[in-house]
Amino acid sequence: MKTLKFNLFFAVILAFSVQSCMRSVSRVDPDKEIDLSGRWNDVDSKLTADAMIDQVLGEIWLKKHMTEKKEKPVVIVGFVKNKSHEHIDAETFMKDIEKAFIMSQKVRLVQGGEKRDAIRGERADQQDNSSVSTMKKWGLEVGADYMLQGSINSIVDAIDRKKVVFYQIDLELTNMQTNEIVWIGDKKIKKFVKN
Repeated sequence: MKTLKFNLFFAVILAFSVQSCMRSVSRVDPDKEIDLSGRWNDVDSKLTADAMIDQVLGEIWLKKHMTEKKEKPVVIVGFVKNKSHEHIDAETFMKDIEKAFIMSQKVRLVQGGEKRDAIRGERADQQDNSSVSTMKKWGLEVGADYMLQGSINSIVDAIDRKKVVFYQIDLELTNMQTNEIVWIGDKKIKKFVKN
């Protein structure tokens, strides 16, 4: 009888333990704002992309380039340095900006960094392995007029179980010929976190 009660008690405890450890996952709209930890998240990335797109495509540098050159500017996206207190992958909002460049049809975008190196590697491989009629030639890449670069900074102010986290994302567009900075944009995000 004691063994039966013990086994029954053990089974009830095991059932509650398993039930409390079960994870629940549900799909949500990607536009729904959810901030669980107070750290940088997808909402911050979207806010940054939206603000930067509006700024960079609406500023005078673009009109000035079109007036002087009579053609769309060519932009290469460089590096965004993370100087913040946490890991932030800038590629999430930078890809949104790149997409906006292409969708707007106001800016031409050329590949940079590792992806450009991979393309050049493929072009080199074609010199040996593709037919003469289909191989891509060297020296015909489109040169960039401007490079987009930036930084992410943060400030944390905390006391007891409260903290304020401030992020500042700065992007700069530099003329490749003259080294002149033709545009600076920023996005500031401030969060109050109470535990």
